Amino acid sequence: MHEYTSSARVWGLSCPGFPEEVSRARRWTRDILRGSPLAEDAELIVSELSANAILHTASGQTSGGFHLSLAVSPQVIALSVTDDGGTGTAPKVEHQDQEAEHGRGLGMVSAIAHRVVVHGGHGGHTVTAELFTDAGATGVHPC
Repeated sequence: MHEYTSSARVWGLSCPGFPEEVSRARRWTRDILRGSPLAEDAELIVSELSANAILHTASGQTSGGFHLSLAVSPQVIALSVTDDGGTGTAPKVEHQDQEAEHGRGLGMVSAIAHRVVVHGGHGGHTVTAELFTDAGATGVHPC
């Protein structure tokens, strides 16, 4: 492989912080991952992370927004949502009872993804969920 090339492909999408942008982010993800066996899981993760950004951070306020990144390699699909910050605490998995209407989204993402990582601070957080493929062993590309 040439030293300046990579087998990973990366896409980005910036969205205003309107609730209808969650469905746009889902469609965008579905279009990129069309045919991948991980497409439905990725779509669900993007939906949860985008909705969380709008509901729980400055991303959902006037002139707010969020950014979605999608990286695909033979080994992993990485989905990252970066919010506009404005909260004093980092996103975290909360253990809610089954009747709770809110607070279970990141827990669901953690259950679906192989790894979830949170970076950032008051100026914004990035939540990255990774879905590992077994393509590294088989040589098959995930999408």
